[in-house]
Amino acid sequence: MSSNSPKRVLIVRPDRLGDVVLATPLPREIKRSFPDSFVAVMIRSYAAPVFEHNPFVDEIILADDFLSKTKGSFWRCLKKLRALELNHALMLLPHERINYLLFAAGIKVRVGTGHKFFQFITNVKSVSRNKYKPLRHEADYCMDLARKIGVVSWNYRTEIFLSAEEKLRAAEIRKRMDEKKKIIGVHFGSGNSCPNLKAGEYLRLIRLLQSEKKYEIFVTDVELPREIEKNLEGVHRVGKGLRNLFIVLKSLDLFISSSTGPSHAAAALEVPTLTLFCRLPACSPWLWSPMGNEAIYLQPEEKYCESKCPQNPKICNFDDGGITAEKIFGEIENYLFEKRSNNN
Repeated sequence: MSSNSPKRVLIVRPDRLGDVVLATPLPREIKRSFPDSFVAVMIRSYAAPVFEHNPFVDEIILADDFLSKTKGSFWRCLKKLRALELNHALMLLPHERINYLLFAAGIKVRVGTGHKFFQFITNVKSVSRNKYKPLRHEADYCMDLARKIGVVSWNYRTEIFLSAEEKLRAAEIRKRMDEKKKIIGVHFGSGNSCPNLKAGEYLRLIRLLQSEKKYEIFVTDVELPREIEKNLEGVHRVGKGLRNLFIVLKSLDLFISSSTGPSHAAAALEVPTLTLFCRLPACSPWLWSPMGNEAIYLQPEEKYCESKCPQNPKICNFDDGGITAEKIFGEIENYLFEKRSNNN
């Protein structure tokens, strides 16, 4: 491969929604550093809508068939990758099977995170996170892989692009609402990936918002427990599919959730977010805060975490004084009051 050959780069991120959104700066910054480059992304079909209509992505490769290990999937995917004549690959998540696929595809420069044995024997260039010290944002760690192939950038603002039709649909949602009211989105779930409120506490927040009669409320979860579903009178819902979620998110004045995928999607659409975080370094806003928008983050007080933290983010629910519906409601009121004051 000549040093003057155009870069043909594959970005591999077979992860969940939030992780994929945090990879969206890479195609943009690769294209800015190398305008004649070709950029493909390899992701699961569930997250593929994140890169739809992205002007910096030339090809989306779905990883589902390959990762399912169905008969012949390795050779089918290998044939596709070889046809693209790729010469660089950025593996944002260590994955042994994908590692061997990229090696077999003849991609000369492969960059990955960590120091796995399967990376060592296939001559993968390693990017170390040094045990997250110093602590930087996940999107910045992702950019390290692009820096390894010559990208010079510290711009890791996330982006999701809507089509012209989708922008019109988002505008129509706003037109249908009372123009005197603010549109607030609330997301109950977290996929058990981070600390989160109990569903009943989110329901209490919705009741507080409804009592003020100055908010329209969208609940953005597609499915919720039956006992919650039957208590969602007077709220709007979102249809199935990530693109439908993105359209609704774009129509909002503020989106509220735990530190999960929809929060990052809202940020990538430049929608203000209020996100719940705990104080453990692995879950901190310095590592996982939404990027590219007005972002408010809310944490329990230090004394709460010192005395009541279970040290397991998957079971923490901010219960018994950590983060309450009233505290979130107060933050919403303060944010919108300040916004009104600044506009005046």
